[in-house]
Amino acid sequence: MAGRTIILLLLIMVMSIGGIIWFDFLNIIDAKTVLAPIYKYIPFIPGEGRTQPKIGEDDLLNLDAERLAVRLEQLDLLNMEVETKNRDLDDKFAEIERRVVVLDDREKELDDREKTVKADAAFADDKSRNVEQTARYLTGMPPQNAVNILAKYDDQDAIDVLRKTEEIARAEGTTSVVAYWFSLMEPAKAAELQRKMAGKPASL
Repeated sequence: MAGRTIILLLLIMVMSIGGIIWFDFLNIIDAKTVLAPIYKYIPFIPGEGRTQPKIGEDDLLNLDAERLAVRLEQLDLLNMEVETKNRDLDDKFAEIERRVVVLDDREKELDDREKTVKADAAFADDKSRNVEQTARYLTGMPPQNAVNILAKYDDQDAIDVLRKTEEIARAEGTTSVVAYWFSLMEPAKAAELQRKMAGKPASL
C-alpha cells in the first residue's frame, strides 16, 4: 500500500508540474522564473525564466516629465478657456456699460424735456391767471378807461385779454363787454384786432 501511495503522489506531482509547464507554454500563467531549473532539462523550452522589464531612473524621470508635460498642456488649455470666457465677459460688460450710458443720456433728456414741459405749463398757467385777472380788472372799470389801457397793449396781449373777457362772460352767463369796447376803439385798431382774433387760434 505504501508503494502505491508513493507512486500516486509522484504521478500527481508529475502531472501538476506538467500542467504548470503546459499552461506556462500557452502563456496562460507565468511560471518560467520558478521553473527555470527544470527548463534546463527540457530541450524545446528555453531555460531562462520570464523576467519583467527593468525601468531605470532616467526612464522614471522621462515618465514624470511626460506626465508633467500632459498636466501643463491641460493647464494651458484650461487657461485658454478661462481667458476666452474672460474676454467674453469683458465684451458683455462693455456692452452693458454702453447701454447704461445710452439709458442715462435718454433719462437725462427725458428729465430735461419734463422740466421744460413743466416750466412751460407753469408759465402758461401764470400767464392765464394774469390775463384772467387783467380781464376782470378791465371789466370792472369804466369802458373808456379799459379801452385806453387795451390800446397800449401789443395786439396779441390785447387779443388774449379780449378772449378771456368773452370766456368769463360765457362761464358766468353775463353779457360780454368786448363788443362795446370795440365800439369805443379807433375803427382801424378795432378792425385789426377783430381780423386777428378771427384768423388766429387762441394763444392760451
